[in-house]
Amino acid sequence: MAETVAKAASPARTNLRSDAMVGPRGAKPRRRLSGRNIMLYGTLIVVSLYYILPLWVMVMTSLKGMPEVRLGNIFAPPVEITFQPWVKAWSEACTGLNCDGLSRGFWNSVLITVPSVILSILVASVNGYALVNWRFKGSDLFFTILIFGSFIPYQVMLYPIVILLREMGIYGTLWGLVLVHTIFGMPILTLLFRNYFSTIPEELFKAARVDGAGFWAIYLRIMLPMSLPIFVVALILQVTGIWNDFLFGVVFTKPDLYPMTVQLNNIVNSVQGVKEYNVNMAATLLTGLVPLVIYFLSGKLFVRGIAAGAVKG
Repeated sequence: MAETVAKAASPARTNLRSDAMVGPRGAKPRRRLSGRNIMLYGTLIVVSLYYILPLWVMVMTSLKGMPEVRLGNIFAPPVEITFQPWVKAWSEACTGLNCDGLSRGFWNSVLITVPSVILSILVASVNGYALVNWRFKGSDLFFTILIFGSFIPYQVMLYPIVILLREMGIYGTLWGLVLVHTIFGMPILTLLFRNYFSTIPEELFKAARVDGAGFWAIYLRIMLPMSLPIFVVALILQVTGIWNDFLFGVVFTKPDLYPMTVQLNNIVNSVQGVKEYNVNMAATLLTGLVPLVIYFLSGKLFVRGIAAGAVKG
């Protein structure tokens, strides 16, 4: 009899113990932080602070006047917020004989970036599409040469490109720099588009061929509508790379056509007058604003493009 009572009571004890662990009905069980989780979160916090603190210092310094900057409290927020450093960085900062700030370099960067991005993405997308669906004799060799070209250091080819652009009559012009960015962007973009197009079911391509669709009809009506994520990936990569470029901008253009990054370097390294750290910080933030905005606006599509095959192969 006693054994029967004990057996009957044991499920109740088990239920009470499990209810105590789970908590009230509908509530999620509590998770205890293990040593591994503490280390993981601690590492993430340290890395986040490592990247956030310089940005915090730049923003706070750009909103202070020079008397407050000289106090040396770089982490403290401004006592009195002023946007004068931003105005001066944009339209009044001097770089040599010119005192028009970053505004001229900004429009030069726009004129360089927009055609370079459009041309390189269009050509690379057609290349990737042809390498996957319209294989021709020597296509593997062509693709190998493209990939090899993407790993050659830029510095090795600077002087030959200068001679080539000079012979073409476009050295020192914006179109010469556009051509350089377009050519140097094609290898890696061709790889991205080729790997992405290879994930699209081949049956769609074959069905379109059976229906009589040609090269451009399949590309425009089937491939492009299905390839928005990889186009966003290519857009972000090219805008970031071209907008932040300094080497090509300083080598292949003249002072009147310098892009924004070269203008920023000239402002920060200017030796005229007092070193205005608040203006330098504002100029740096203005220069990096465009790729940052593009990334935040299309970040989800960028992740989708990467996950859908942008780096497969």
